[in-house]
Amino acid sequence: MQKSIYLAAGCFWGTERLMSLIPGVTATRVGYANSSIPNPSYRQVCTGSTGAAEAVEVNYDSAQIGLSDILTLYFRSIDPTSVNRQGGDSGTQYRTGIYFTDAADLPVIQAVVATVARRHAAPLAVEVMPLVNFYPAEDYHQDYLVKNPGGYCHVNPALFDEARSLNRRPLSSKADLRARLTPLQWEVTQCGATERPFDNEYDHEFRPGIYVDITDGTPLFVSSRKYDSGCGWPAFTKPITDSSLTRHLDTSFGRRRTEVRSASSGAHLGHVFPDGPESEGGLRYCINSAALRFIPYSEMAAEGYSDLLPLVNPDE
Repeated sequence: MQKSIYLAAGCFWGTERLMSLIPGVTATRVGYANSSIPNPSYRQVCTGSTGAAEAVEVNYDSAQIGLSDILTLYFRSIDPTSVNRQGGDSGTQYRTGIYFTDAADLPVIQAVVATVARRHAAPLAVEVMPLVNFYPAEDYHQDYLVKNPGGYCHVNPALFDEARSLNRRPLSSKADLRARLTPLQWEVTQCGATERPFDNEYDHEFRPGIYVDITDGTPLFVSSRKYDSGCGWPAFTKPITDSSLTRHLDTSFGRRRTEVRSASSGAHLGHVFPDGPESEGGLRYCINSAALRFIPYSEMAAEGYSDLLPLVNPDE
């Protein structure tokens, strides 16, 4: 499916080049977003009187690349706490922002923003709002770094290689999965996104039952091992069986964490931390609600999980 997102990240030359290198990005174009006047010129935008932001239109095939992957790379290319300044450029036209045209993208954007915000003590200065308008910049700005390889660029050159290496996600074998998952469920399970804390379906769900992999129905967690950790996501002391999960080193955002995935489907679930209740083994499985489906005790037999009924206390 072809989709678009508009990113303001300071000077648009480097950002366009960065985004154009991502496998699955089909086209990029630089321009002026959310201008108060139609068809502003570069000179007009530089005065700050138009309210426009230098931005990049990123068109991509969501069958090959997830929005969360694009946004994660975007955040790595900017200082998200800097107000109206990136690299050597300053002014309102160089502010940072994520502008969307599809409301279904907002939960994914919010999830990535929330993840980044937790890594910074200062508040983020990145606008998130619907795109009001977008006017293409003059021809000489388009593909500027392709035409001028030695031109000014505030983006760390190492990120260009990172962009080229982002995995393609061919979806021919996953068309049915994509059709039945919400955009957030897809981004979490297939692209490793993290949903917003305290604003997800199962954070405060404590009825008796089981939690299964949203993608294939494999039982993963049981309600008797769920507790309120205060972290903002569903927390469990252990899975139903250790073999139902795989564990992977995650060094994203400059941290070393242990990612957990569903062994059956490979879906990203969340992370495990060594700060759980000591009486239960000392682990906290911090899992995205969007990666799970809750089945109440009363519905387990009808859904084909009667063999797991002994694990659940119906009087919880």
